[in-house]
Amino acid sequence: MSEQISLMEFNKALLQFIADSPTPFHACDSLAAGFAQAGFTRLDEASAWQLRAGGRYFVTRNDASLIAFTIPAAGSAALVNGIRMTGAHTDSPCLRIKPQPELRRNNYVQLGVEVYGGALYNPWFDRDLSIAGRVDFLRTDGRLESCLIDLREPVAVIPSLAIHLDREANQGRTVNAQQHLPPILSITGVRDEGFDELVLRWLREYAGRPEADRVLGHELSLYDTQPPAIIGLHREFIASARLDNLLSCYLGMQAMKEASDEACHLLVCTDHEEVGSSSAAGANGPFLRAVLERIIAAFPAGSANPTEEFERVIRNSLLLSVDNAHGIHPNYADKHDGNHGPVLNQGPVIKINANQRYASSSSSVARFKALCLQADVPVQSFVVRSDMGCGSTIGPITATGIGVETVDVGVPTFAMHSIRELAGSEDAHRLYRVLRQFYGVRDPAA
Repeated sequence: MSEQISLMEFNKALLQFIADSPTPFHACDSLAAGFAQAGFTRLDEASAWQLRAGGRYFVTRNDASLIAFTIPAAGSAALVNGIRMTGAHTDSPCLRIKPQPELRRNNYVQLGVEVYGGALYNPWFDRDLSIAGRVDFLRTDGRLESCLIDLREPVAVIPSLAIHLDREANQGRTVNAQQHLPPILSITGVRDEGFDELVLRWLREYAGRPEADRVLGHELSLYDTQPPAIIGLHREFIASARLDNLLSCYLGMQAMKEASDEACHLLVCTDHEEVGSSSAAGANGPFLRAVLERIIAAFPAGSANPTEEFERVIRNSLLLSVDNAHGIHPNYADKHDGNHGPVLNQGPVIKINANQRYASSSSSVARFKALCLQADVPVQSFVVRSDMGCGSTIGPITATGIGVETVDVGVPTFAMHSIRELAGSEDAHRLYRVLRQFYGVRDPAA
């Protein structure tokens, strides 16, 4: 198989993963299915764990966060040498449907929505939107259950106001989230249903749950039905919703599935990064530490002190915080520092910030650059302009929470937090090769 064909097939699989994952719940489900198919054993947080040397496992929390890990064949003898961790997040900015969303105005049925994360508003207009997420419901036999739902077909739209009614729209259009973002779902009188009734019908028709009797709660979001695509005159780009950060989740999963049994490897993909990560399932919550403590307790290295055991392992560990980076936009080059403007298709990016909005240090940067050299992958750097604020990632949060040495990296992208983002068609595969190197996969990537 040629490198070009390999790259094309890799990107097609990546974009299919994103298409199948319109919400964090679906992303977690896709990751779980991928690991289960690769022979990883699913664990239940509420049950006792019987971990074994050479074992491969994964566990989920709140149906939206996942940790997968491998135990080295040598058990505690290798575990004390540290854990090679990769971190990403499953959520993306979107429009979340409110609990009581029904709006009936001027003969139209609309949905009240809440903006999740730092979304760009304008790209949501004039898109064919569908609905997906998790629904909690009561069965006809009285049992409480939840399931995922994805309508897939376009059912809603947020029409723009015509230029004739807003002559200044192109000079400075302002969007009020409460007033201007509710999508149109239908015309009143066609089939009047309350939203819970509508969701109940969707459960029966789209999710195949005829036993559903009453909707008790939901976390549903709107998403663009335009499928991901490989585009450009020479197929140079991949365009899709949720590249930030499902691209990184997919790369981490693919590399983890091939990880060697010489060391302990771990992938953590958490929800709620776009809103600060402070939740039971977020990077600022206890999920990762709880899993690490259970792993380390199962393979003690000789100390009777659990705190000492934990610290010994963490001191020898490294976390790659993998989240997309800002590529230098040719129409807005002045928004970048002139010496730190990553270019699409020129390799993964190391993100550095003196104020610790990124967790990279000279030591962790050097370790990542060494991996890139070993994988024969070019590498770039990003530093925000000194007169601009800097975004952040799960890197500083995780480094603060467990004290692990961390480097922030990612592929360069355009239009981050838009409903449709753009990345280079070569960069994801390059970063995947670096992650394989990190996880001890020594043979050349296919």
